Amino acid sequence: MTPFTENVVEIIGSIPAGKVATYGQIAGLAGSPRAARQVVRVLHSMSRKHHLPWHRVINAKGQIAIQDDASYNEQVLSLESEGVVVGLHGVIDLGKYQWRPFKLPEPG
Repeated sequence: MTPFTENVVEIIGSIPAGKVATYGQIAGLAGSPRAARQVVRVLHSMSRKHHLPWHRVINAKGQIAIQDDASYNEQVLSLESEGVVVGLHGVIDLGKYQWRPFKLPEPG
């Protein structure tokens, strides 16, 4: 496993229940901000093996990106069971539910 892949697996595994992260956010935290598509690949190939909370990963628009109806519905139900409100068209309020692993100091 490459260091990037190891980082992605660790980061996804760290997303707490009731929070979401974007593919790009995870890529940035893993050290390669432009590698969002690689995060998708890691999720697809390693979620089951590493028991990753794949349902907590969404796109940069705050939407569920899965097209398959069964997987889409599974993701919605999994997020809602953790208290995440999923709106029309799978939209999630990133301001409220986005995971922030560390906080920057407030300006001023």
